[in-house]
Amino acid sequence: MSSLTRKGASALAVSALMFSGIQVAAAHDHSHDHDHSHEHSHDHGHDHEHSHSHEHNSDIHKGIFEDEQVQERELSDWEGDWQSVYPYLQDGTLDEVFEHKADTTGKMSADEYKEYYTTGYETDVERIVIDGDTVTFFEDGQARSADYHSDGYEILTYEAGNRGVRFIFETEDTDEGMPRYIQFSDHDIYPTDAHHFHLYWGDDREALLEEVTHWPTYYPSELDADGIVSEMKAH
Repeated sequence: MSSLTRKGASALAVSALMFSGIQVAAAHDHSHDHDHSHEHSHDHGHDHEHSHSHEHNSDIHKGIFEDEQVQERELSDWEGDWQSVYPYLQDGTLDEVFEHKADTTGKMSADEYKEYYTTGYETDVERIVIDGDTVTFFEDGQARSADYHSDGYEILTYEAGNRGVRFIFETEDTDEGMPRYIQFSDHDIYPTDAHHFHLYWGDDREALLEEVTHWPTYYPSELDADGIVSEMKAH
């Protein structure tokens, strides 16, 4: 198995059902409660005709929504140049983020948060560029690309009661070592420009939905270390 396939990421196994012609997932208990609800904007230069209140978006980003609110999304929602946050964790840049979380939530200590996010963020894919239908992974400075098309979405329900949506894209071109499936989670449930995202990838669609501990996370490459810390502490 290639490192690209090994480095997929997180959520739960659920039996599929059809909703409005798009594949979604039945509610199912889940042992993992993501501790990263974020809301901020990033302009990728393309607009969507959707208007949503701050309060409404806040609920959605906390995982509170109805099935009928979920809408299919295009790859253009994640268009741009993205960097992994894992190197910032490795060099200690994110330590103040973990201390901030420990102080404000009281759920875990700073060291426990760091351990949790070390597992979550770990990846060898340091950069991802999305341009049109083409997704390019950069690993050790080497680029690999493939074209992807939508394969619907899955709605996941976690043990804590909150929910999430995976937006899934598939390629038939795996000759260059790219994964057959990539699955986006960015706390939104309808077309909108992503501000950051968690990405899950591999060759087995259902197995990716069972992953509960590993969710490589990407922020715009234009952000420096201070920008990453500021974004994370704000949410």
